[in-house]
Amino acid sequence: MSPRILDQSSKLKDVLYEIRGAALVEADRLEADGHTILKLNTGNPAVFGFESPFQIVRDMIEAIPHAHGYSDSRGIMSARRAIVSRYEEEAGFPAFDPDDVYLGNGVSELITMTMQALLDEGDEVLIPSPDYPLWTAMTSLAGGTPVHYRCADENGWQPDLEDIRAKVTPRTKAIVVINPNNPTGAVYSREVLEGIVEIAREHELLLLSDEIYDRILFDDAVHVPLATLAPDLLCLTFNGLSKTYRVAGYRSGWMVITGPKKHASGFLEGIQLLASTRLCPNVPGQHAVQAALSGVQSINALIAPTGRLHEQRDAAWAGLEKIPGVTCFKPKGALYAFPRLDPEVHDIRDDAKLVYDFLVAEHVLLVPGTGFNWPTPDHLRIVTLPEARVLTEAIERLGNFLASYRQ
Repeated sequence: MSPRILDQSSKLKDVLYEIRGAALVEADRLEADGHTILKLNTGNPAVFGFESPFQIVRDMIEAIPHAHGYSDSRGIMSARRAIVSRYEEEAGFPAFDPDDVYLGNGVSELITMTMQALLDEGDEVLIPSPDYPLWTAMTSLAGGTPVHYRCADENGWQPDLEDIRAKVTPRTKAIVVINPNNPTGAVYSREVLEGIVEIAREHELLLLSDEIYDRILFDDAVHVPLATLAPDLLCLTFNGLSKTYRVAGYRSGWMVITGPKKHASGFLEGIQLLASTRLCPNVPGQHAVQAALSGVQSINALIAPTGRLHEQRDAAWAGLEKIPGVTCFKPKGALYAFPRLDPEVHDIRDDAKLVYDFLVAEHVLLVPGTGFNWPTPDHLRIVTLPEARVLTEAIERLGNFLASYRQ
C-alpha cells in the first residue's frame, strides 16, 4: 500500500521568496563541497563584518536573567515607550501612545499578522512592483489578491501615481509603500508620497508603510515618514533593528498605529487577537530596543561620504555601470542595487537560470529581478554589504560572465 501523498497547501501557489530560493539550495550544496560562495542574496549585515553596537549587546546580556517569561502580547513597556520617543523626534509625526505599538519577531511577523487580520478572500492590496516579496506572499496567504502598481526605472523607481489610481477597485483595502525601497534603493519624493496619500484619502484605503531602511540614506536623500502626511488616515508604520542597528538575528521589529481608529475597531481587535495567540515577541530581543534608540546612532558614520556603506554603494554602482549593456539607478537608500540588463545586448529569457548559471560558474549568489514581482527577466538584485573591493571583484566577474553568456 502506497503512503498517502502530502502535498503543499494550495494557499502557497502565489507565495514567492527567491531571496532564499532554489539558487540558495545549490549555493549551500557547493559550500558543503568545500567551495567559497559570496552570498549577495540577503541583506544580513552580520556576515559581512558589521558588528552590533556594544550597548545593545550589553543590555541584552543584562536582561537575560529576567527575560525568561512571557511579556505583554504587544511587547515590554520600556521598548514601546522608547519607540514613542523616537517618533516624537520626527517633525509632524502624529501622536500615539505605547498601546499603539506592537513589537514582533521581526517586521515579517507583523506584516503576516496585519494581512491575516485585514483580508477576506478576494480583497485587494496595492503593492509596488518591484516589491519586497513578503508583502505579496502574505497578501496571497491571507486570501487576498496582490495588485502590483508600477515603479518606473526611468523615473528613479518612483511609484507611478496614475497606474496606482487606475488599479483601485471596490475590493481594494490597502496600499503598501516601501520607502526607502528594497530592492531598488529609491527614496520617494514628498510629492509622490503626497499623491499616494491623496489616492488613499479618496478611496478610504489603509496605508501600510514599510520604513525599515529609513535611516540608511545617501547623498542628499531625505526620508519622509508616510504618517506625517496622513494624520487623518489610519496608517501602520513598520520598522525595526535589523538594518539600521545591524542586529537582524535578534528579530526585533515594531509596528506603530496612527490616525483615526474608530472605523477600524474590528481590524485592530484582530491584530490584538493574533498578537495574543503568538503569546509575545522574543523577550530578550525586546530589551535591545531601548538601548538602540537612545544610544549613539552609529549608522550616521556608516552612511557618511567616507563611511563604509556609502563607499560600498558607490563601488557597486560604478562597477555595474561599466558593464556593457548594464545600467543601474544609483541607490539613494537601503542596501541594494537593482541593475537592468538591456535586452538588446543580453537576451535573457529566464533570469532565475541566469542567477543559477552565474552561481555555478563564479560562486557568487544574486537574486533574479522577477523574484521581486518585476514582470520581465531583465533585472538582478545585488546586496551592497561586502567591502568595496569584494563588491568590485564580484561585479567584474558578473561582467565577464555576461560577455559570453547565452540562453
